[in-house]
Amino acid sequence: MLTRERIWTKNFVVVCMSSFFMFLTFYILATAFPLYVKDSLHGDQQQMGLSITIYVIGGVLIRPFSGQWVDRYGKKKMAIIGMVIFLLACISYFGAKGMFMFLVIRLIHGMSYAIASTATSTIASSLVPNSRQGTGMGYFSMFMSVGMVIGPALGLFLWKDKDIHVLLLAICVIAALSLLFTLGMRVPKPSQEALQSMKPVERAKRRLQWSDFIEPKALPISAVGFILAFAYSSLSGFMSSFTIEIHQSQVAGTFFVVFALMIVVFRPLIGKIFDSYNEHYLYYPGIILFAVGMLLLSQAHSATMVLVAGVIMGVGYGALLPCFQALAMKLAPEHRRGSATGTFFLLFDLGYGLGSYVMGMIASVSDYRMMYVVAGLVPLLSAALYYVLHHRPRAKIQLHNQNAKLV
Repeated sequence: MLTRERIWTKNFVVVCMSSFFMFLTFYILATAFPLYVKDSLHGDQQQMGLSITIYVIGGVLIRPFSGQWVDRYGKKKMAIIGMVIFLLACISYFGAKGMFMFLVIRLIHGMSYAIASTATSTIASSLVPNSRQGTGMGYFSMFMSVGMVIGPALGLFLWKDKDIHVLLLAICVIAALSLLFTLGMRVPKPSQEALQSMKPVERAKRRLQWSDFIEPKALPISAVGFILAFAYSSLSGFMSSFTIEIHQSQVAGTFFVVFALMIVVFRPLIGKIFDSYNEHYLYYPGIILFAVGMLLLSQAHSATMVLVAGVIMGVGYGALLPCFQALAMKLAPEHRRGSATGTFFLLFDLGYGLGSYVMGMIASVSDYRMMYVVAGLVPLLSAALYYVLHHRPRAKIQLHNQNAKLV
């Protein structure tokens, strides 16, 4: 009887915890800083979105290089460098006097996040057996997702007294925990196959090409992830303001807790589906649930409707994010997994940052209900993109392989 290869090793848990605390820091600030801009700096919806967008711009500027740096200089080394800068940026907010300096630090913070998240995701993939990539990366992204949804709830709690020093002290402690776990990582050496595949690239002296920074095989599914992030940005950045608008402000934090619970409860099942079947069984139901939940949220008038929308969206989002991330790395060669990770997060971050700004614009010219209607329709458009860029090409490859076997 064959035994399944282990996923839950000590090293895997350590990298998951490092990633969790990093994403927790990110999403605490993604929720609290727009409120800081609104309450303390008296900014409008567009300026609230800009506090998120400038961070993401920093990540987008570095993402094309981060994957290459991870592949060239080593996963752990780049993870440590990224996390040290990440922590220093958190500390630097204490000295941010005025909007300009605040935005400069946000830009640098975003750059460090891009380096650290690319490295930790690549490390996680290298620790998971190839036969269980779907399940393993599903668990890893579960920690990321929980950080994404606990972060906003914690951000609202930390900002309830509108004390910026309490908020900054908390994120510095959390970022320090992420760095400690990063220092405790043990990264496996590359396989012989990966080393062999890298030699021709290292020996060849040629001009840099765009494929040195972007992994082409990860690009189609990353483009679909861009649309998911674009829609998701409307939740973390504007949920608090929306619930105030509909006179249900007490439910904002609970919404994110419910959202997180759905991700955690269904994650083991989602990983098994990915490894046992193809990704289409996750994508199509997932994107429909996410869109339906967003549209239901746009029409919510009660706390119950808001929470039901959170349940539906949590199941859908929980199916989509690990599916996309696992596919990005599964489709790329082993020695290019750092670049594949960077490619995925480049487009995901770009979607999140651009979405934050655009959704803020929509809310400023209409209201938050219309913003969530748009956020619900956008994911439905991604179904066509998924079919054209991923589903149909994969089906053609599989058919070609089947015909080759018959010949």
